[in-house]
Formats: sequence, structure tokens, C-alpha cells
Amino acid sequence: MQKVTILCVGKLKERFYIDAAAEYAKRLSRFCQLEIVELPEERLPDNPSQAQIDAALAREGEAIRARIPAGAAVTALCVEGQPCSSEELAQRMSRWANQGEGRLVFLIGGSFGLHPSVKALSSLRLSMSPMTFPHHLARVMLLEQIYRAYQINAGSRYHK
Repeated sequence: MQKVTILCVGKLKERFYIDAAAEYAKRLSRFCQLEIVELPEERLPDNPSQAQIDAALAREGEAIRARIPAGAAVTALCVEGQPCSSEELAQRMSRWANQGEGRLVFLIGGSFGLHPSVKALSSLRLSMSPMTFPHHLARVMLLEQIYRAYQINAGSRYHK
């Protein structure tokens, strides 16, 4: 059974996000060993300078890099990433499984994204959409898409 880790910067606070994430985590338990790791988001002033943002991203990046298991297939969610259909994500996850990738890691940055050094570690830079979403919603969307990918690969009718 594959191990899937989602490394997130920031903690879910709103009940509706927490409940949605818990529902998909429960559904995914049939397909993988899911681990969600919440890393603290660096505090910034209301109108941070670019230097302050860069420093915060660097500190968050250190925390993320420290939690990535060796040999894992790493996917970074980022706006400049490539878009991918549900079917394409399912194919990619199937290919990773067939190649013996027992550990998948998905990275979700905080409000200002991910540090370039973290993106450089990823084998895939994934864009969920050209639209902008809150990073907490991105976590729920990612969980649903991972679940959908496993359902597609299982031949389920979930994906219509």
C-alpha cells in the first residue's frame, strides 16, 4: 500500500475545511496510508516587504525539506506548475506505483507559496487551476483529487 504524505504550511482552522479533509482522509484509508503534516506558517506583518516574504519562505522551506522522506516522489503545488486532468494525475500515480514509488509527497505552501529550493526538489510541479484559491481549500481539493485518482485506477464509477 502506497504511503501518501501531504506536507502543508498552515493549520486548518475552519470547521468546514477540517470536516471535508477528514472525510477524504477516511475515504483514502482504503487505498493508501495517508499522513497529513501541518507545518507552522511564518508570521508576517500586514504589508510585508519582499525581503520579509523571501525570508519567511526560506524558513518554511527548511521545515518542509526536513520532512520529505528520502526517495519519495515529490509533487509541489504551485501556480506556475503544469495543469493536469484527473485522469492524468491517476495515470501518473499509477506509473509511480508501477515503478516502485511507495512514497508520494505532495507539498502545499502557505499564503505566499513555496520557496524555490522546495520546488526544485519536486519531480512534478502541479497547478490546480489558473484561478487563485486559499491554500486551505487547496488541501481539500488535493485530497479529493488523490481520492479520485485512486478511484479512476480502481475502475470505479466515482469518476464520471
